[in-house]
Amino acid sequence: MTLPRIGITLGDPGGVGPEIVLKTLAEDYKLPAADFVLFTSLPVLRAEERALGVHFDFGTVKAKRAGLSGTLTCRELPSSLKTVTKGAPSAKNGLESFSYFKAAVAEAREGKLHGIVTAPISKSSWALAGVPWKGHTDYLSRFYAGAIMAFWSETLKVALLSHHVSLKNALKKVRRDSLLEFFLSLHHGLKRVRAGGLEFLVSGLNPHAGEDGLLGRDETEEIAPAIKEARRQGIKISGPYPPDVVFRSALGRTDKIVIALYHDQGLIPFKLAAFETGVNVSLGLPFVRTSPDHGTAFDIAGKNRANPRSFVEAVKLAVALSRIA
Repeated sequence: MTLPRIGITLGDPGGVGPEIVLKTLAEDYKLPAADFVLFTSLPVLRAEERALGVHFDFGTVKAKRAGLSGTLTCRELPSSLKTVTKGAPSAKNGLESFSYFKAAVAEAREGKLHGIVTAPISKSSWALAGVPWKGHTDYLSRFYAGAIMAFWSETLKVALLSHHVSLKNALKKVRRDSLLEFFLSLHHGLKRVRAGGLEFLVSGLNPHAGEDGLLGRDETEEIAPAIKEARRQGIKISGPYPPDVVFRSALGRTDKIVIALYHDQGLIPFKLAAFETGVNVSLGLPFVRTSPDHGTAFDIAGKNRANPRSFVEAVKLAVALSRIA
């Protein structure tokens, strides 16, 4: 059997990314069978190995390592770092983390990887480095206009109409045409990773989903017409539902996904329900991309306190979805 080939990027060297990646690979988390490729630079890798008391000999790492079935190889990238500064955004760390991700995406676009698992980056570090994109999904949108940010767990699944933009700009996307395009793109993306797709539960924008226009007309004039047209085109979709109850309707339902209309509307309930096991998934791509649902955690970086569980789940989901896709 040909194993999925999964790229792993180390994330921002100043955050917990290197720590959770190495813990995931070094400890017995019984990862699914795959051939893993670690995108890193030796200065960052060796510094983290010393901090954690582990060592990877990439000439000999095969299925011998506990919990690892398949191969583990290193894609070493050029680096300007001599030492790693932990605990704060920096331009050098931003360039470093972007180089890992850029290289992994290039290989995935060439068909050399079936999926990518990304450790957390710092948007501030990218900005300091002059990187013009506001995160992984924003960069992927450069190549795949339909890239969608979604969050996945057995407890709750959420897809975001908009993600890393201001709330003022996010509200501009709540329009009939934009919504319908999003519903269709999400439907297509989910069909690649789950047979039969999922049922969409669409959140309203206003309190009580507008209360029939008394508390806002976005639901009646924009959201409901888009849902009606999507249903006409064969999508299992309903709503708009009051934002304060729609997530409860999907809780524990593996066949349902909530469509949230802006970043925090979806992320607050998701992180309450599944912070340790939740996974960030990019849909609408020809390959799989997953990530833990937390950030760089600069406050605990370098202290050997980071829990790798979300990253472990991201690896497991990437392998599972790569097999389906």
